[in-house]
Amino acid sequence: MLYQRWCRTARERPGALALREGAGGRDWTFGELAAAGAGGGGGSEAMVCPQAGSAAFVVDVLRAWRTGRIVCPLEPGQSPPRMEEPLPAGIVHLKTTSGTGGQARRIAFTGAQLAADADNIVSTMGLRADWPNVGVVSLAHSYGFSNLVLPLLLHGVPLIMADSALPESLRRVAWTQREITLAAVPALWRAWLEAGVIPGNVRLAVSAAAPLPLALELAVFERCGLKIHNFYGSSECGGIAFDAGQTPRRDESCAGAPLRGVSCKVGETGCLEVHSAAVGQGGWPQPCAALRPGVFETGDLAALTEGLVYLQGRVGDQINVAGRKVSPETVERVLLGHPSVRECVVFGVPSGDAARGEWVAACVVLGPAGNGREIRAYLQARLPAWQVPREWRFVEKLAPNPRGKLSRRALRERFFPMPQEPSASGLLEAGLRGADRSSGGDFYEMTRPD
Repeated sequence: MLYQRWCRTARERPGALALREGAGGRDWTFGELAAAGAGGGGGSEAMVCPQAGSAAFVVDVLRAWRTGRIVCPLEPGQSPPRMEEPLPAGIVHLKTTSGTGGQARRIAFTGAQLAADADNIVSTMGLRADWPNVGVVSLAHSYGFSNLVLPLLLHGVPLIMADSALPESLRRVAWTQREITLAAVPALWRAWLEAGVIPGNVRLAVSAAAPLPLALELAVFERCGLKIHNFYGSSECGGIAFDAGQTPRRDESCAGAPLRGVSCKVGETGCLEVHSAAVGQGGWPQPCAALRPGVFETGDLAALTEGLVYLQGRVGDQINVAGRKVSPETVERVLLGHPSVRECVVFGVPSGDAARGEWVAACVVLGPAGNGREIRAYLQARLPAWQVPREWRFVEKLAPNPRGKLSRRALRERFFPMPQEPSASGLLEAGLRGADRSSGGDFYEMTRPD
């Protein structure tokens, strides 16, 4: 089914540009890409594991579709899954979840489910053949596969693959086209803004894989006149919601409206339920309890107001402070309102007192003029005392994983409990500068390297 759709796409535009590798790499027309996909043997293995990074990824996908083999995209260096358990009939694709909230899982999809996701995304976002996608996110990730690979193969939207996401690489590749669509993650949008390299020929800007800070969205709009559209999705079901507005959001918790072909409701647990033909078939080899036919129950607490989805934090991330629940996102939004706070992640850590449960903890990246004690006072004036972090780490950077996500679990394990002696293996190769216990908790500030 997928290969037949691709063949129809290729026949419609045989001489048009389909794929470009970097600013000076090879160009592939749709006809040339079709010829490459039609070549090569079927092979004896039941699964093909294309690795992101070159045009070979796309060719491998086409050959797998043609020969009826399962596609399981991998990041460079990832090991392929072992086929110890048979897959249900009709499965053509395995997605690997990010694993930021725990163990990574694989989700199985039929061809119809993948095609439905691509159709929903293309029709909602208005992806166009004359605005080629510039690929800076991994093609192996659900976001990259659904927004870059599937629109190319099923809808004829060309893909220009950047050599890297570094500012100079983006600058070079973006200007090979008159107008482009640029899909990225918040960390990249921030880096490009600070480097002053956001291309002036971007006609559609998309941010996904992690929450888009409202301050960043506003800054890009004010300095570049470019609206970044927030996109919310999940590996288990593809795209969920999209902010199609032409001006910045007023509320950072707004994820946008459900995509065409997607409907949402809030379930009994308070979490968002996604209903769509793009919802995956199930987990493999372990089942996924959150999936049932056509329905995915996310772990995101949500509200639906006037047709828009508002996210209120992950149910598993809520912090229990003496029996009261606080969402990390609530504290993060207030923190990001301070002009000196560049990035932050909030989570719970054991208090050591069973009656109190957890403390609120924060890892914060400050600008050059930032002062940790000023930041804490800023929060104390705006939040109830029990929601103000008792544990602080001020660091040089919060490095997201290759998928653009920051893992609360990984940061908690790295920074808490804080070692007695500074470690050279932290995000900073630095030590403690001091402690302030005036709030009843520890207040650590990391020294910046010279």
